[in-house]
Amino acid sequence: MTAPNGLGDLMRDPDEAAARIDAWAQGFARKAERYRAAQERTEEIRLTSANTDGSVKVTVRADGSVTDLELTGRARSMPLEELSSQILTTMRRAQAGIAERVAEVMAEEVGDEDPQTRSLVVDNLRSRFPDPDAEEDEDVEAEAEAGAGESRPSSRRPPAPEPDDEDNNPW
Repeated sequence: MTAPNGLGDLMRDPDEAAARIDAWAQGFARKAERYRAAQERTEEIRLTSANTDGSVKVTVRADGSVTDLELTGRARSMPLEELSSQILTTMRRAQAGIAERVAEVMAEEVGDEDPQTRSLVVDNLRSRFPDPDAEEDEDVEAEAEAGAGESRPSSRRPPAPEPDDEDNNPW
């Protein structure tokens, strides 16, 4: 027989009800701890990329923000327009690895417990930080199909992070 509130036998055995609520609360606390650990590890992520000649090196955090920019002497001889392009392309290459690194951290810390949340987070990061080399390949293929014949780098940029994203939390 089920009580009017849908709790059935739990209403007849308050000790069983208390035990189930305690088990639920403990499970929730363990899950919260795993997410906290994932967040802490994510905040420690740093990804570095260098351009082909090594004259530009950019390091980014998991939120995509630049933490370090190194320019060698070779960068001084580049025209400013080329240097700007190299810096941005190198930054985007570093950012393109964010989704994979966050996915690794979440798999290690959260496991298979919450695949929907993990998928949403990683998909969001992939859309925010696409691989610029893959975009160039897609542009070249599209131009070749259209008969353009000449390839040029993609002018698309990933969307900027939300302005209130101050804690390096990618989700």
